[in-house]
Amino acid sequence: MSTLIVLLLVLVVVAVAVALLVGLIYMTKDKRFPNTHIHDNPEMRKRGIKCARDKEFYN
Repeated sequence: MSTLIVLLLVLVVVAVAVALLVGLIYMTKDKRFPNTHIHDNPEMRKRGIKCARDKEFYN
């Protein structure tokens, strides 16, 4: 019986997390998840810091 309770609690926590992520997407202006890639950050580009993925593919 305790396994069932733990499973239900986990499902509730995951459902709340998904609902919060969906809410975050709908609260932003462009209705898209924010882009967090290094190559899109102007401050990182100004300092010459590149994404490891870009270094791997383009060098």
